[in-house]
Amino acid sequence: MAQAAGFLAELPGTVLRVARVGGTVFGYAVVFGPAALAARLRRRQWAHAGECLSSLLTSLGPSYIKIGQLLSTRRDLLPEQVCTELGRLADATPPPRRNRLEGVLRRAYQGRAWPFTEFDVTPVATGSIATIHRAVTSDGRQVAVKVRRPGIGRVMRRDFRLTGMAMSALQWLPKLRSMPFKIMHAQVGGAILHQLDFMAEREALGDLRTNLSEFAWVHIPAPLPELCSDDVLVMEYVEGLARRSPESLPQDARKTAARRVMSTVYEMLFVDGLVHCDLHPGNLYVSSDGSLVILDAGFVIKLSEPVRASFADFFINMAIGNGPLCAEIIIESAASIVEGCDLDGFRASLTELVAESTGARSSEFNLAKFAGRLFDLQRRFGLYPVPEFAFPLLSLLVVEGIVQGLDPELDFQAEAMPVLRRRNMPRASVNS
Repeated sequence: MAQAAGFLAELPGTVLRVARVGGTVFGYAVVFGPAALAARLRRRQWAHAGECLSSLLTSLGPSYIKIGQLLSTRRDLLPEQVCTELGRLADATPPPRRNRLEGVLRRAYQGRAWPFTEFDVTPVATGSIATIHRAVTSDGRQVAVKVRRPGIGRVMRRDFRLTGMAMSALQWLPKLRSMPFKIMHAQVGGAILHQLDFMAEREALGDLRTNLSEFAWVHIPAPLPELCSDDVLVMEYVEGLARRSPESLPQDARKTAARRVMSTVYEMLFVDGLVHCDLHPGNLYVSSDGSLVILDAGFVIKLSEPVRASFADFFINMAIGNGPLCAEIIIESAASIVEGCDLDGFRASLTELVAESTGARSSEFNLAKFAGRLFDLQRRFGLYPVPEFAFPLLSLLVVEGIVQGLDPELDFQAEAMPVLRRRNMPRASVNS
């Protein structure tokens, strides 16, 4: 009864959200569709098309901005001008009105002394979920204060319900009835909503700092727990952050940074199981000496041990070209397998796919295309993976575009071997 009452209470807002999303998309299609089509036909004016897409995603809200930030890293899949425009999404959202911002801060520190001697209400960065402000604490520490946008939780939860309805509709299609759409939506969509939980982000920052403490070239700002609340996250301020294009870095620094990015991500995936899934250029900064700064731990996922082990097993066997064992790992870890599935056909097809990909360098190996072909094989043969597999793939997809820009010759698979050798891999030989 309580759930039904809550649904009915939110129904008017959800209907309005549907109308706004639909109306916004339709309006942009009418106004900018012809120009975008002309640009596509003439293979130019991509910057204008990217600007229109960026503006559309900004209008739709935070859930859609996250999609644009992911796409901005994929210069191998999209025209460079489009990626450049999408890359501006990290700072595209205007800040909330000052009185609303002050209201959030007032409630956060209600009943205790104001902890800052200086606080700049003009944000140094504006994101889809929060704004970042520079401040000085009463004991003189320079800090960054992340303030959640007022009302953003309500908007994102409505978007979550909309995508849930879309997933339910897809479940009615005959060829898609076996796919675990509801579970996928609950896990992936739930992870996006998890970014609203600043207390969880505070814990994730601390855990990442601990897990990566041996990497002297990775810096993650330390949180100040005593100053944090449900709507405000306070952490140390990192000076000198600047977004640098790969071309602006010395060649040695580019190659060094590429290896360090992959080492960091592989450490998360294969050793710690605590994975940052949102390392787009607004959250991952590369210094001129190749050192890294990682920000914003809102989209950090703790993988279950079975998923972490299965993903690592699959990756290492893909790297050494053991297609048959890759197939067995997929089969054993599947969430569901349709009745009458041609398992031998799947094994043969996946073995062929792995053989094509083994040993490929960054410029030759495209994770998005590999993952697309893998998912297509699973769909065709009726083997559906556990939805949690989406998170390690998402993490790699986000950084792949960045790494390709830094060092196209980097061997993705070879860079994983030192990390994989440090974990117990009973199902694979790592002598290669």
